[in-house]
Amino acid sequence: MTQQVTPPQNEGAPKPPARSAGDWGATALLVLTALFGLGGLVYLGVTEAQRSKMVPEGARPMSFQLGRYGGGTLALEDLRGKVVMLDFWATWCPPCQEEMPALVKLAKEYESQGLVFVAASRDDDDVKEEVVDQFVKRFLPELGPYVVYANDDVARAFKVEALPTLYFLDREGKVTDAVRGMMSEAALRKRIERALKP
Repeated sequence: MTQQVTPPQNEGAPKPPARSAGDWGATALLVLTALFGLGGLVYLGVTEAQRSKMVPEGARPMSFQLGRYGGGTLALEDLRGKVVMLDFWATWCPPCQEEMPALVKLAKEYESQGLVFVAASRDDDDVKEEVVDQFVKRFLPELGPYVVYANDDVARAFKVEALPTLYFLDREGKVTDAVRGMMSEAALRKRIERALKP
């Protein structure tokens, strides 16, 4: 009886070199870079989709006249010749609360260059005066001169679906920029400087 012996497979074939820690690190770095790149593309896509749901650049929004905090009214026509930074916010909105000190600081800083800040409160009609007054007095007294009360018609005209929503209007009253969501002081400064360019 003959016994057949099967030779071992791949005997003598070169073994793949063992991966060093540096190789694994390089691979991990490539994967992370790809993921961050993909994340960036998704973010840009979402941002662009959000922007497309807002008033387009070059459009002239409806004329409005709004009640001011502390009395009086403000009409959009009153602001012709100025660059307007129009921020829709509410006292109950944490990102709005966090962003507001930077908006007020930058409004004061760029006022001499022709910037006008309008803080359009979207607090409920039945409590807006009381809650805005409490917010201003308690947290940010410097905000008072900039506050107006934005009614539903104005919010619809500016397609305000989330807070905060920020628009820039040029000296003729046309939209030049818009963004939804809170921004850092540095990001706000860049947008202001771009909006103020002739």
